[in-house]
Amino acid sequence: MALTTHLRAKLSEVADPARAPGMQAYMKSAMPYLGVAAVPLRLVCKAAFAGLTWPDSAAWQADVLAIWRGAAYREERYAAIELSGVRAARAFQRVDALAMYEEIVVDGAWWDYVDAIATQRFWTILQNEPAAMKEAMLGWSRDVAMWKRRCAILCQVKAKAETDLDFLYAAIEPSLGSTEFFLRKAIGWALRSYAWTDPAEIRRYVAANEGRMSALSKREALKNIGSVG
Repeated sequence: MALTTHLRAKLSEVADPARAPGMQAYMKSAMPYLGVAAVPLRLVCKAAFAGLTWPDSAAWQADVLAIWRGAAYREERYAAIELSGVRAARAFQRVDALAMYEEIVVDGAWWDYVDAIATQRFWTILQNEPAAMKEAMLGWSRDVAMWKRRCAILCQVKAKAETDLDFLYAAIEPSLGSTEFFLRKAIGWALRSYAWTDPAEIRRYVAANEGRMSALSKREALKNIGSVG
């Protein structure tokens, strides 16, 4: 509670209330904003979280969720996600943290929260516990919750040459015919990320799935490498 109270006070100090309505409208957020831009928010978090350590993963998760659940403003939820990624917590980025992240993903249910977790936190967990994390993400890829599916599709976007293509394609498969914009966009993003490493393979995949992929997914996948054929 002390950390949450301190954080809120520091965020309020750097807030520009005049910016808040526009930020809320842009993000289509029901939760109000204080009016804190990204750079000052990160600086506040860096100072507030400096020197923090935890005896175990449970204690770290409790602090992250205390900020997340107690948030009155969207920036406080961004701060919770920042806390989830501090260096002191790197050893805790393991499959047993997925319940915490699932709460954030399902409760937050919007791209600004979800993508930071999917592309950053989940990539670290994949590096720490690859077999268990892949199994968990394949489960998420078939979940009824659209944002969990998006996480499964995006969790390798930073992998580059380390990408497990079988895993990537398996995570995409359940959503390949989806009409959900955020799933179609995620498919294209994930494929485009690997296209920097192997453009020929992504052209092959898109051509092989021509009749199953949305135009959006195909366009995004091929954006930097040209059209099929």
